[in-house]
Amino acid sequence: MQYLTTEQCNHESTQLDQMTPLEIVRLMNREDDRVVEAVAQQGEVIAKTVDAIVERLRMGGRLVYIGAGTSGRLGVLDASECPPTFNTRPEMVVGVIAGGLSALTSAIEGAEDNGEAAICDLERIGLGGGDVLLGIATSGRTPYVIAGLEYADKVGALPIGLCCNLGSELERVARWVITVVVGPEILSGSTRLKAGTATKMVLNMLTTASMVQLGKTYGHWMVDLRATNRKLKDRSVRIVAAITGLSQDAALELLACCDGEVKTAIVSQKLGVAPDQARLRLQLTSGRLRSALSDTLD
Repeated sequence: MQYLTTEQCNHESTQLDQMTPLEIVRLMNREDDRVVEAVAQQGEVIAKTVDAIVERLRMGGRLVYIGAGTSGRLGVLDASECPPTFNTRPEMVVGVIAGGLSALTSAIEGAEDNGEAAICDLERIGLGGGDVLLGIATSGRTPYVIAGLEYADKVGALPIGLCCNLGSELERVARWVITVVVGPEILSGSTRLKAGTATKMVLNMLTTASMVQLGKTYGHWMVDLRATNRKLKDRSVRIVAAITGLSQDAALELLACCDGEVKTAIVSQKLGVAPDQARLRLQLTSGRLRSALSDTLD
């Protein structure tokens, strides 16, 4: 462990306990600048991973995250945000964390070292040949994640790694690895800092880019959102109004006629068709709004 980049001493923070709050904030901000560049250097590998995820999702497979501690929590977080943002089935993007759901709020002693538990957890969700398993391990050596990736390869799933250290053990068990080298933390070994930020950035890219490729967006609008609260209902109205040119009151009325379905409402208004016809056009284009609005379907 002492040889890992993320475990090294950061020479900028050797006097951390003597710094003022403002000095600490500015130091952390400078260090976070390094994260953006480190992620950018992995752009091609991240894009390659998106291509692989989209290919599997289109065939009915899943994206499954597996990790321990902060890495596992970030995976579960990203997975849980996909249904409301992109109206995906809850089982399309899944987060698996060492120690189970209780590990989201409490540290579970020894969970990250239990490789057998990883296999049990993946068996429980039925990981199979159509899935992508993204193993998240800042160190690149977490036994729980390593065992999970080995199991994925055994059952035909695509094993991919994400870590923050070069030459990690993930390279042995994953088909390829996204390696975001952010350097030593200002608090030595506290990888919830830069490493955690880098991980969140990469996961944001993976799911957002994948959902764009699957037709879950129209321009920069999240037209496949699920309006499960007042904020999202308001956003749905604003999206429909912006794309169709309707007033917000008219957009609200249109959405009510379309069971709250943003895409259906837009197609219905722009093409002057009934909601059922709008849904049919969307089915014929695999939910791609831009294609559903095209004259080529007529």
